Amino acid sequence: MRLKETVKEWLEKSLEDPIVKILSKNSHLTKIQLETLLIDILSENLAGKPLKYDEKAKLRLTKAKISRGAYNRTLKQAKKNVIKSVYTILLLGYLGIFDTTTLDAYIEVANKLQEYIEAHKSIPETKGENLEEQVKFLRMLREELETSLKRLSEPSEGFM
Repeated sequence: MRLKETVKEWLEKSLEDPIVKILSKNSHLTKIQLETLLIDILSENLAGKPLKYDEKAKLRLTKAKISRGAYNRTLKQAKKNVIKSVYTILLLGYLGIFDTTTLDAYIEVANKLQEYIEAHKSIPETKGENLEEQVKFLRMLREELETSLKRLSEPSEGFM
């Protein structure tokens, strides 16, 4: 039972993250597909052992009981959407779209996301005044990211 609580806590925290909300809203994944994909990928790491699909289905946040078949269909849809997104990126690269300046704003945001992730990882090592400065930096960076992502998600401001 502890695994279910740990996974649910982690999922809720992840899905409520403001940056995850913006990114997922503008992705090809539904919230349920993202949740299912996260469960599929991460639950075994948390459990420390392989899990059957019916066990993974029970880890979903919904209160309704989800069948193994429904879980598998959602997982298949999620994986298909991820593959299609990757192929879209490959197609645009092949056609030379990435060689233009239209993607500069996206590349800048991707770099900020990486900086945010690295800063987040370094928090456990930070102490005292440096910790306070690090938290301020993270907050500022997160707000910057949220603003940039929201702006880029608008068709008039973004890529297309």
